[in-house]
Amino acid sequence: MEKPTVALVYQAVQALYHDPDPAGKERASVWLGELQRSMYAWEMADQLLQLKQDVESCYFAAQTMKMKIQTSFFELPPETHIALRDSLLSHIQSLKDLSPIIVTQLALAIADLALQMASWKGCVHTLIEKYSNDVSSMTFLIEILTVLPEEVHSRSLRIGANRRTEIIEDLAYYSSTVVTLLMTCVEKSGSNEKMLIKVFRCLGSWFNLGVLDSNFMANNQLLMVLFQVLQRDETSTNLHEAASDCVCSALYAIENVDTHMPLALQLFQGVLTLETAYHMAVAREDLDKVLNYCRIFTELCETFLETTVKSPGQGMGDLRTLELLLICAGHPQYEVVEISFNFWYRLGENLYKTNDPALHGIFRPYIQRLLHGLARHCQLDPDHEGIPEDTDDFGEFRMRVSDLVKDVIFLVGSMECFSQLYSTLKEGNPPWEVTEAVLFIMAAIAKSVDPMCTTAVDLYIPPQGNNPTLTEVLEQVVLLPETVHIAVRYTSIELVGEMSEVVDRNPRFLDPVLNYLMKGLREKTLASVAAKAIHNICSVCRDHMAQHFQGLLDIARALDSFALTTEAAVGLLKGTALVLARLPLEKIAECLSDLCAVQVMALKKLLSQDPSNGKAADPTVWLDRLAVIFRHTNPIVENGQTHPCQKVIQEIWPVLSQTLNTHQADNRIVERCCRCLRFAVRCVGKGSASLLQPLVTQMVSVYQVYPHSCFLYLGSILVDEYGMEEGCRQGLLDMLQALCMPTFQLLEQPNGLRNHPDTVDDLFRLATRFVQRSPVTLLSSGIIVHIIQCAIAATTLDHRDANCSVMKFVRDLIHTGVSNDHEDDFELRKQLIGQAMGQHGQQLVTQLMHTCCFCLPPYTLPDVAEVLWEIMVFDRPVSHMYIDTCSTTPDSTCIIHMQLKVDVHIHAEECKQVCWAIREFTRLFR
Repeated sequence: MEKPTVALVYQAVQALYHDPDPAGKERASVWLGELQRSMYAWEMADQLLQLKQDVESCYFAAQTMKMKIQTSFFELPPETHIALRDSLLSHIQSLKDLSPIIVTQLALAIADLALQMASWKGCVHTLIEKYSNDVSSMTFLIEILTVLPEEVHSRSLRIGANRRTEIIEDLAYYSSTVVTLLMTCVEKSGSNEKMLIKVFRCLGSWFNLGVLDSNFMANNQLLMVLFQVLQRDETSTNLHEAASDCVCSALYAIENVDTHMPLALQLFQGVLTLETAYHMAVAREDLDKVLNYCRIFTELCETFLETTVKSPGQGMGDLRTLELLLICAGHPQYEVVEISFNFWYRLGENLYKTNDPALHGIFRPYIQRLLHGLARHCQLDPDHEGIPEDTDDFGEFRMRVSDLVKDVIFLVGSMECFSQLYSTLKEGNPPWEVTEAVLFIMAAIAKSVDPMCTTAVDLYIPPQGNNPTLTEVLEQVVLLPETVHIAVRYTSIELVGEMSEVVDRNPRFLDPVLNYLMKGLREKTLASVAAKAIHNICSVCRDHMAQHFQGLLDIARALDSFALTTEAAVGLLKGTALVLARLPLEKIAECLSDLCAVQVMALKKLLSQDPSNGKAADPTVWLDRLAVIFRHTNPIVENGQTHPCQKVIQEIWPVLSQTLNTHQADNRIVERCCRCLRFAVRCVGKGSASLLQPLVTQMVSVYQVYPHSCFLYLGSILVDEYGMEEGCRQGLLDMLQALCMPTFQLLEQPNGLRNHPDTVDDLFRLATRFVQRSPVTLLSSGIIVHIIQCAIAATTLDHRDANCSVMKFVRDLIHTGVSNDHEDDFELRKQLIGQAMGQHGQQLVTQLMHTCCFCLPPYTLPDVAEVLWEIMVFDRPVSHMYIDTCSTTPDSTCIIHMQLKVDVHIHAEECKQVCWAIREFTRLFR
């Protein structure tokens, strides 16, 4: 773009905020975005800030400055850095009263500049010295000091590990000066709430960076002020939240308690003094403060978790910390106890690992009280109508409770807890909402109860008389009258489904259980949960359910007469298919044909209809149902026996083929067709050979016109099944080549890789299958060169699944030349891989080093390391040459560091060492 005038920029900003025409706003947004990416943005932003015409233009200018410094600082020559710094400091001082958001943006710009401007030594000291004596400047000074530590680990800044370490050391050196400044602000401002909030935010920011000296902070008055604010009943909500955030940051910062003992002790004692303040907030029904206190108590428990487990009841392992959380669990609002869930998970995990019965005994009473509190929180309102909702906030809370109970129940004993819960229902006459909540908790722990238990015998609990057996619970639940509240029936059905292992051990209950579930299946509001329970019973009691297969088949035929969700209907079919696989082989073909008939007839009916509005009816429901049947019908077939499903799938193929042809332009429906065919092929394995030729022909034909990536995935399944069959290899290679041509055309478009990650993922899944099943066939073909070139280009793709598939392909490809698996073709494979590496090895390694530093997130580095490791194992001297030739680094300092990492790479004896070296190396660029 040409250099605009400041008046034109101001006009565009006005249009962005005030133009009544949305199209005008959009045009202004696009033009201003282009300006921000240009070199002119620096000058325009500076001029707008000098003009100070209004909040909108100043905000745009401040935001532009921040963005340019974050992303385009390299555009400015070093000699301009000091002028930019002085200009920004001048702007923030002159605009400090215009708007807080402008001050924040400019503070961020100054902080990001300080982090990247290596020549600005001791920036904290400079700023404090310049502005600390001017009361009017204190607001923006503290804002800069707040965002500066926050920006150190910002992903927007690529300052590298060396510079980041230098900055952190510098900030640590001046941290006491900052805390002293903050304390001075508190003393001067007195009870000025806004200033206290800013001070606490700033202090929390420095705690989060982990640079404050523990001994200095333990004796600092600022800590006392924090707790005084939290103890005062009259503290405002905003100030209370800021103080709570700061204490939580402090507790998080001292998680390694042993190295921060003085500060840890002060914080520990300080938080314990807040119990009275919590009770006062409860009495005043101030939920915001209650939530803040619970956050602090939870952070306290998380920080001292290891201490509490190692020395419960002693020193800072004081169990009063758990009492604080259980007090919070007694609050009537479930949002309060939910805050502490992560701590209880971690406590359970720690105690499970220690596996010390005596230690478990100390914590058991606390977990028992927690479970009772959770059961109470799970109660629905007495005036609740209908079934429990799973998707609202309370429904999600109950699901989290269910997960937590499963994780900590081992401390109490599953059978003991189950028995106690049942006795509360048996001995009293609780209201329906209590009954439902108890059944809900019982359902959560039912699967962890040993189905062989008939009394409450647990690892730590001595046998007691008159404890209910699991079978008694099951017997009583299925006898619940239909007159009880619908929510109780709903949850009781869930419980029955979770007790499927008990049914399997006690098959005499199968008939009454099925009768009970069938009643629910016929009712609109209970149908889906009953279907899920039947699915569970079928999955666990497959052998016993074989005698009931006809009943399951009748349900499957009438599936759409029940008020089922899509998921529940598919689940029922899954359960039916699992039982079908246990029938005698001679019955399976006929029964599978009957089970598929409803879906096939529906597909035929859709295909025979004239398209309405030129669009054929959606067949996905029926395709998904067929897919689940094929996926879970896995009978045991001995070698030499014809697969009983083979004939049925051959009969269904024409309908699937016609459906695919009819809907070939619709990616969603084609995906469902391919998924159905994938499970059909997996179901019968080599028995699907007669489908191979027509299926591949149709796939290739449609893919030329509509390159749906699911065809590539389906191709990988065919290669996996038939790639080792000598007579199929050439045909599969022809399929690969035919699919690759349109794929490469798609990916070579501008941003093709980024716009089509699914295609990249599925292409390299297909190529990897070929490498695994028939490497010589692929390596000897002409297409391999193009696939490797595509893989090298795709290593830069920041997409988890796609990048993983690319790396796996390259790793497995090279590994075929490393792994001497006693196959006759090993020497040929090694020779072919040697040729491929000679042609592409240097380019591959250079690209990998570049992508590690500048393109890929850290979680992908282990995959890259595995590729580099395979290259080293294949030919270590050549791999060293590849690394030496790399020149991805922009300055000599980094090249020295790179060489250090290369040394590690050269001497690595296992892949893990390569991964560590790459991790350390890439930190220099992040």
